[in-house]
Amino acid sequence: MTLTDAGSHLPTRYWRFRWATGFATVGDGVFAAAVPLLAVAVTRDPRLVSVVSAATYVPWLLLSLPVGALVDRHDRAGLLWRAQVVQAAVAGVVAVLAALGHVGVPALAITAFALGTCGVVIGNAAQALLPDLVARSQLHQANGHQQAINTIGLQFAGPPIGSLLFAVAAALPYGLAAGFFALAAALLATLPRGGPRQSPPMGRAIADGLRMLARHRLLRTLAILLGVNNFCGQLANATLVLLATQTLALSPRGYGLLLAAAALGSLLGALVNARLVERLGALPALLAALVTNVAVFAGIGLSPNAYVLGALLAVNGFVTTLWNIVTVGLRQESVPSEMLGRVNSVYRMLGWGLMPLGALAGGLVAHALGLRAPYLVAAALRGVALLAAAPALIRAAAAARRPEPR
Repeated sequence: MTLTDAGSHLPTRYWRFRWATGFATVGDGVFAAAVPLLAVAVTRDPRLVSVVSAATYVPWLLLSLPVGALVDRHDRAGLLWRAQVVQAAVAGVVAVLAALGHVGVPALAITAFALGTCGVVIGNAAQALLPDLVARSQLHQANGHQQAINTIGLQFAGPPIGSLLFAVAAALPYGLAAGFFALAAALLATLPRGGPRQSPPMGRAIADGLRMLARHRLLRTLAILLGVNNFCGQLANATLVLLATQTLALSPRGYGLLLAAAALGSLLGALVNARLVERLGALPALLAALVTNVAVFAGIGLSPNAYVLGALLAVNGFVTTLWNIVTVGLRQESVPSEMLGRVNSVYRMLGWGLMPLGALAGGLVAHALGLRAPYLVAAALRGVALLAAAPALIRAAAAARRPEPR
């Protein structure tokens, strides 16, 4: 079954959105592979290289909440295509600078910050726009397609293209990324327009979004779980390369195959998880994914060889995609459209904000207790978080199964 076949009964406007997402994610993948290669070509100082990497994530910490309020104020399709135009312009400038040999660390850091800022706008606006493009009953299916497209563009297609083109000429991947971003902008510009939305002043709008999330028990629980899970994910995965190459004696090629196994699991999950959610129900499927994830992390920490590790990484990719599809769909179903941008922004701030701390903690744990320990510690923390969240999730699942009064 292809993505086109699976989505044949979705509205035409969603098809344009989906193709735009495909072009944009391939561009993101190309750019993401080329930036660190150019940074290493410019400087061998790991501190300066890390500055370029950190600049990508700073906007998620600083701008998520105000961008959420912006998304709830303005036409979301318009924000999307304008952000893609900015991305195309930035990538084009880098291509010219690389061709002329005038790229330095400051320019790359500014580029990373600009692309990260656009990413905050695009990620938030895209999730908030989707419920306007498909019927409520199609949200899980559409989110599954989006996850599949993101996996293909960011993990399969974009990075190898970016790496190969960089080996030919440093400017090529940036020029290609600019073209993909421009194609995405052109498609997004054809989507139906929404007028300006009524919204309170910025400060009050942000406070309203925080207040709504705090008062909604299920969404509050999922937001806290997201923060814990992403912290634990970085805690464990920060030293995965060392576990694979030192403890299990894999070559760099073997490590690449491990990452490919994880990507294949994610892609398979994106293709079939919508049907799994329809069969089991959203919250039972989510609980199954969370329990499986705890077991997988413990198994990775105890992996006797690379084959077991690769299989577990594939399962982890599958259930992580299931988590994404269900939680995004629940937010889209539970939050009024006029507040969806602000609620999404809190989720993104929690999810991305704790990741650097998790990576730091993972390095400390691995240094003190060994390379297997981060996954075992992460499994324990995720298990405790799941036990704490389980009552709220089980009650919500029971309420969802209860027939509505007539």
